[in-house]
Amino acid sequence: MDASKLQQKIYGGYSKAAQRIGNTFAVYRPDSASSPIAAERLVASLPASFNAEDMKYGKPNKYGKPTWYCLIDGRQTRVGDYLVCGTETYFVAAQQLALPILVVECNRVADVLRPKQQAGVGALSYSGGAVAEETSLMEQWPCSILQGTKGEKTEAKLPGDIRSPWWTILLPAWPGVVLRSTDVIADDLNRRYVISSAELTDLGWRLTAMQAQT
Repeated sequence: MDASKLQQKIYGGYSKAAQRIGNTFAVYRPDSASSPIAAERLVASLPASFNAEDMKYGKPNKYGKPTWYCLIDGRQTRVGDYLVCGTETYFVAAQQLALPILVVECNRVADVLRPKQQAGVGALSYSGGAVAEETSLMEQWPCSILQGTKGEKTEAKLPGDIRSPWWTILLPAWPGVVLRSTDVIADDLNRRYVISSAELTDLGWRLTAMQAQT
């Protein structure tokens, strides 16, 4: 048996298991950088079941861990697809040969923006981002935004100051969109995050961002 046939059998087994223990999820396939889970992106409805990276279903998920293993008919899904059922939303991060399907649980919906740098005038040179002139790179993408491991103190370091929080953001990659430092993430809670580092992996974007002061 070759690798391709083996993979088809594995996904067929996932499909049978999901029919018994899973719920039906709508499968959306993005075809542009805007609104990836709009109605016209719907490609299938499939049973799916999720576990906390434990195929024996012997442990719960934990705080700060957005990744899950998914039992679904992988013959009908692709990396980058979204799975939606009620309030649950995931994106497919990896479908690797003979390995479990890895998905990321999404807790926020975000836009990705690129500020236009404004050149200042006067005695001192200055440039800054203007909100009114931000360029939209990606619109209404479900993603994972979870607290990072540290915060950043203000330069003043006053006794009453609190740290500006850092966040870890996981987001599917879209062809032609290359994220970089200083790009902005704006989520559905009206919070804004400035990207500090942007790493493109085979699972999508892994971003570190600092919450912008308002």
